[in-house]
Amino acid sequence: MQYLLTLYADESGFTRMTPEQQQQGLAAYMAYTQALQTAGVLVGRNRLRPSSTATTVRSTNGKTQVLDGPFIESKEQLGGYYLIDVPNLDAALSWASKCPGVNHGVVEIRAIWEMSPTTHQYETHEAAASAR
Repeated sequence: MQYLLTLYADESGFTRMTPEQQQQGLAAYMAYTQALQTAGVLVGRNRLRPSSTATTVRSTNGKTQVLDGPFIESKEQLGGYYLIDVPNLDAALSWASKCPGVNHGVVEIRAIWEMSPTTHQYETHEAAASAR
């Protein structure tokens, strides 16, 4: 099953680090990425540009609005993600706990809800199973 590990942190924290601390942080993420690849569970990953570069699109009363910046202000911003394919939530939790992001922010784990022609059949089966 695929899980998305989203990494949230105070994006200004990196700029407050010394160059040596920045190098150590990057090396930790590179080692983590390599471990995911070696284990054969990494599907995808990326780092995001700062939230100040975000653009938000919404529709109000049928009119599309384009706004500069993130939708909400918060102490922690979405900084990147890892998409992994592991047997279950316990395995996803294990990988998330090893992510360097847990040391300076939050790693949120979400199961991927695959959207395919059979998704409706899955939902119906899942609902029937939970009703038992």
